[in-house]
Amino acid sequence: MTDNEAAQAAYRISMEATIMQKTAKKWKIYVVHHSHTDIGYTERQEKIEQYQVDFIRQAVAICEAARSGEHPEWAGFKWTCETFWAVEKFLEEAEEDEKERFVDTLRRGEIELSGTYLNMTELIGYELLSEMVSRAGRFAKPLGLTVRSAITADINGYSWGYAQALADAGIEHLLSSIHTHHGMFAIGRKQFPFYWETPGGSRILVWSGEHYMMGNDLGLNPDGMLSYSVRDETAIWGISEDHWHVAETRIGRYVEQLEQEGYPYDFALVNVMGLLRDNAAPNGRIMSFIREWNAKHGDTVEVEMTTLDRYFDLLKQQDVEIPVHKGDWPDWWSDGVASTAMHTQIFRNAQRTLSLVKRLDPQRELVDADELREAEQQLILYAEHTWGYHSSISEPWHPLVQELAVRKEAYAAGASRLAHRCLDRVTRDRGDVLLRANRAFTYKVINSFAYPVEDLAFMYLEEQWEADYFRHGLEVVDEETGAAVPHQQERVSRGYQIAIMAELEAGREKRYSIRSVRQQAEGSGGSSTRLVGADRVHDIRDLIAPAQGEEAQRIVVTENGIESPHVRIAWIAGAGIQSWIDKRTGREMIDAKQAHGAFTPVYEVTESERGDQMTVRRIMGRNRKGMNVQRFAGRLTGVKEIANGPLYTTVQLTYAVEGMSHYSLFLQVYAGLPRVDVSVRLHKNSVWEPENVYVSLPFAGEGSGQLWLEKAGAAVRPGIDQIPGTLTDFYCIQDGLAFTGPSGGLALSTPDTPLIQTGPLAFGERKVHGQQGDADTSSLYAWVLTNYWETNFKATLGGFYEFRYRLQWSEDFDAAEPAFRVNRSTSAGTVTFRSL
Repeated sequence: MTDNEAAQAAYRISMEATIMQKTAKKWKIYVVHHSHTDIGYTERQEKIEQYQVDFIRQAVAICEAARSGEHPEWAGFKWTCETFWAVEKFLEEAEEDEKERFVDTLRRGEIELSGTYLNMTELIGYELLSEMVSRAGRFAKPLGLTVRSAITADINGYSWGYAQALADAGIEHLLSSIHTHHGMFAIGRKQFPFYWETPGGSRILVWSGEHYMMGNDLGLNPDGMLSYSVRDETAIWGISEDHWHVAETRIGRYVEQLEQEGYPYDFALVNVMGLLRDNAAPNGRIMSFIREWNAKHGDTVEVEMTTLDRYFDLLKQQDVEIPVHKGDWPDWWSDGVASTAMHTQIFRNAQRTLSLVKRLDPQRELVDADELREAEQQLILYAEHTWGYHSSISEPWHPLVQELAVRKEAYAAGASRLAHRCLDRVTRDRGDVLLRANRAFTYKVINSFAYPVEDLAFMYLEEQWEADYFRHGLEVVDEETGAAVPHQQERVSRGYQIAIMAELEAGREKRYSIRSVRQQAEGSGGSSTRLVGADRVHDIRDLIAPAQGEEAQRIVVTENGIESPHVRIAWIAGAGIQSWIDKRTGREMIDAKQAHGAFTPVYEVTESERGDQMTVRRIMGRNRKGMNVQRFAGRLTGVKEIANGPLYTTVQLTYAVEGMSHYSLFLQVYAGLPRVDVSVRLHKNSVWEPENVYVSLPFAGEGSGQLWLEKAGAAVRPGIDQIPGTLTDFYCIQDGLAFTGPSGGLALSTPDTPLIQTGPLAFGERKVHGQQGDADTSSLYAWVLTNYWETNFKATLGGFYEFRYRLQWSEDFDAAEPAFRVNRSTSAGTVTFRSL
């Protein structure tokens, strides 16, 4: 024996002795064996489906082999079906005999169902979220089984409404198998239980656990060890040459660390994968190792495979007080949605459209159930947490990277196609007339919501050939009253757009018609009070107020601002929009402390070596940018009036900004409402380096009121309604946000861009909930584009985008829900179509 071999042998002996000596109590490590499901990170999406179906077959076979005595060393094997999606796919494909054998293992407690459908981002709306988490229970109930527990993996956060959805589905427990890469666990520690109080007051018992492959780090799987959560001198990734030595060393250190931290239990929980990868097969050899380990070290550290229900039942029997926390648990991993912003926009529109269909056809009498279900599946698969193949950044040209990206994006397109097909079926039943000669110029406008709505309704004339019928003028008539209503015309890509302001009671529909009328030619004899020069430049505010009547509703555009009866917006060359005055109250709505003007673009790029795009991103951590980040704000360079009519006026503000060849801002200011619709249009250059693009929303100043975010299933006050230790830099929201106060507030809908940045943009120490101080300045941005992640985000953000925002302020917005109602209705819009 060489000196080196002798030293290694002595070290192994000493470490084995250390396990026996250092543990102050007998320990038990419970092991949950499952396959982490992500769809499209390691393989083609349909291949992942095949894998997961076969994993259930393999798990059933392992259980049967252990039970029959064919493999007695596998006795005690347990398998947890991490996602019910995999079970659904298995049930679709399996023969009756296979289904019966699977159910038999469920009844024996050898295989367990989880209430999790898939590991999701926060894109998914509450309506569909609730339906998803109830599927496992609906399957189990006729079998005399219940689904009481759920496991998630590779994500580290959920909307507060997720807790409510679980509780409503009868799920009592949640194992959160976190992944702290660019994220972090809640409460300030792992391996920690707490009750998560739902918005409705129910409670879910949560175990905030380790990374979902911690068991592989500890050496429980001889076929797949790694050094991911555990870092030591061994640095193993694969098959260890000295598996037992590493396992004994790491398990000993692990329980010793728990003891040193004052861990209150004599047991712990870890997850293990059957192979060293996501979407990994079950592995009976893990059970073989556990049996060998217990024979050798079971008197000190015993290991046992378990199910979720058994572990949580054990936990509830302990005489240790479990704290209660309520509030949001924002997911650090929902930011991938901004790496495919165009498809996220399509997804959100499809999700709204599907909700619209359900409101218009509540009894499902018109839509095909299978088509509706498939549209939901497409939405779910897009919102699932995997955002591309694992080498998307390092080799963006690779055919598999391109192929999986297109497939992921196709889920959004598929959902859009199916949702609109369902909507077409509903509107045709309500009288939608398709293209034909001599169609009547009558239109139906529907409010699909269960509350009153006041919004624009758009009617269209098909190109020039229909417009010719009205070459001398037209008017729009409310067929119920026979009165003409104000309208505004614009030439758009679809043809001639005619807008009216429709006021509709809850669930109400109204009919309008367009008829020809000879109108006076547009023009003016010239105003004696409007200070516009012969050069048609309006750069001096009028001294004399307009007369009463229609002229009083006039919207005035100057080179430096725009003013309606409800708002005065001012901009400065270079700096952009600096003032936004609510004329009802005289209050300045823009926060002067925020660094950038309203809707100003902010571009960030972290320079890196062209050939090493992964390393620079990997070390960014929770900053989502590097220390050497360069930040540029857009500079206002031009203003142009686009439309000016009785309902609204539109102006275009053009900016110059690094990273983009074009950025323009369209403000549509309403004459009769305290409302401004904003469209951001940009052309983003294609850049491989890590980038971020933000749009400034500087409305969170003093006097703005309480900020509320609409999360899936809950209204949340960021930095208040949160679990301690959770993310405060950004949030993934649904239709929008609101500022509320006793005298009213602001509703801001974000139909296209779900990420809201509330933390500082500057690189630096990040703060979680509980660490904020009074000195922290408020900021508010829409985080619209990012490609910073080093593995599976889309590498380039290049392309054309339009992102929309709707702002409305009112004394009625003294609470979150009235403002959220307006956000939902303005995001969805009215339903308008040609009718008989």
